[in-house]
Amino acid sequence: MINSRSRKFLSYYKPYKRLLLADMACAFVVSAAALILPLCARYVTDVLQQNPPDALNRIYGMGAIMLGLVAVHTLCNMYVDYQGHKMGARMESDMRSELFEHYQKLSFSFYDEQKTGQLMTRITNDIFWLSELYHHAPEDLVISLLKFIGAFLILIQINVELTLIIFLFLPVMAIYAFYFNKRMNRALRRSKDRIGDINAQVEDTLAGIRVVKSFSNETIEQQKFEHENDRFLDSRSDGYKSEAWFSAGLITFTQLITVAIVIFGGASIVNARLELADLVTYLLFVAILIEPIQKAVNFARLYQEGMTGFSRFMEILEVEPDIQDAPHAADLTGVEGNIAFRNVSFKYREDSQYVLNNISLDIRAGEYVALVGSSGVGKTTLCSLIPRFYEVTMGEILIDGQNIRDVSMSSLRRNIGVVHQDVYLFAGTVADNIRYGKPDASNAEIIAAAKQANAHDFIMALPNGYATDIGQRGVKLSGGQKQRLSIARVFLKNPPIIIFDEATSALDNESEKAVRDSLEKLANNRTTLVIAHRLSTIRNAQRIIVLKDSEVDEQGTHEALITQGGTYANLYNMQLTIGA
Repeated sequence: MINSRSRKFLSYYKPYKRLLLADMACAFVVSAAALILPLCARYVTDVLQQNPPDALNRIYGMGAIMLGLVAVHTLCNMYVDYQGHKMGARMESDMRSELFEHYQKLSFSFYDEQKTGQLMTRITNDIFWLSELYHHAPEDLVISLLKFIGAFLILIQINVELTLIIFLFLPVMAIYAFYFNKRMNRALRRSKDRIGDINAQVEDTLAGIRVVKSFSNETIEQQKFEHENDRFLDSRSDGYKSEAWFSAGLITFTQLITVAIVIFGGASIVNARLELADLVTYLLFVAILIEPIQKAVNFARLYQEGMTGFSRFMEILEVEPDIQDAPHAADLTGVEGNIAFRNVSFKYREDSQYVLNNISLDIRAGEYVALVGSSGVGKTTLCSLIPRFYEVTMGEILIDGQNIRDVSMSSLRRNIGVVHQDVYLFAGTVADNIRYGKPDASNAEIIAAAKQANAHDFIMALPNGYATDIGQRGVKLSGGQKQRLSIARVFLKNPPIIIFDEATSALDNESEKAVRDSLEKLANNRTTLVIAHRLSTIRNAQRIIVLKDSEVDEQGTHEALITQGGTYANLYNMQLTIGA
């Protein structure tokens, strides 16, 4: 019975069936030519022994046939090698695209538990070895099987006793190969996990290279890298040891087979039970018989590399996105911006505590609402539930009366703009990063969005204006500049609902003022939720919601909450004292 993973493995051949069949046909011709050539050599040997009057013509005639066979063998081999590799590369590309697409379907909760380096290893290194396996597996199996069966049938016709000697070795070889093959598989699995750890360490260090250098901690990072590198080396050593035993053992068995044939074949000639021409032909076919065994040595390593990679590939592909569109999901259109939380509770994992507990809120369309509270109280989490970055554990969230679970995620997120505290800009130009808010935007629209975000002036001061390359993660820009580009991106998107996640907390006063002005423009006539760190920045909010102990503690205007003298008043007075 073929299991689901096996069916999945074979499914990648489907788009290339014609190419695969042509490859197999050529593999068949290669095998047939290899089997016919020794028979041609036997014919020449027989002619030499008989020495008929037309011996020379017969030998030359057979030589022409053999040259033709060599030419066909070469052409088919070239086709198998080139087209087979091409097919493998295309399948590798298909798998990589499928995995990348799947990565983008997985929710934040998945990435909270993963290392980027490990995920990169699965989409690069692991799938590369699958390409080799997909190419070599069919042709190697066909060629090896045809040669082995064909050689066996011919050998048993030449001499039954010698053929039985060969097959006495095969069960021992099979047991030996099976044992060390399993050891290779375990070692290769550990090795792939370790190279993923190396990638994760490199990604972590390089992403934080400015912090590393500012603390002069290059030595510490080098030690962390060496630790992971040594673990990888140890895992590879185990793999190489098993591979050496596997390879050397099978080669030794094939050599013993050759020695046994020479000795017992020679004895058969002495006892007049075998002709010299038959022994020469027999040895040629033994070489053909042994070739599949030698190919199995290389194929076993390739198979283990490929299948270990496929196993790791499938581990990710089998992770079901925990947030998906409902079967009946409709597009969210004509959004006014009313948001309602109905008894919403949330926790990140089943075994963890509730981050939010029984939250009920109504936010009117166009209302400017600020969320405040101590760090870790759940402000960002609450806002992340609206675009379904995480799924509510209990309760429901409604937009204009529609449960967000009943609308498609793409339409939901099109109507929500998020400005993060930790701005992420992509490698590329200023224009590319603003256009991310609306991929089909014109240059005029991009410039208009930049002006609304108070970003146009500093952009024009850059060396190439909107065509300036800003580097990885926007490293060539200041914090305030990056933040204004992210706001321009949302201006271009023009959503009816805006979420600001502590967007000014890490900025200096001058940058904060520029960004705050941009935010106020963006918030105009939109439903706006602001996660506030500096309470002085949200005094003008129409309503301030205070979270405490996973619940709504109090809500009202700035003046009302100060008069109330509760949690908000304490937080505000504390910040005033620190500021003073």
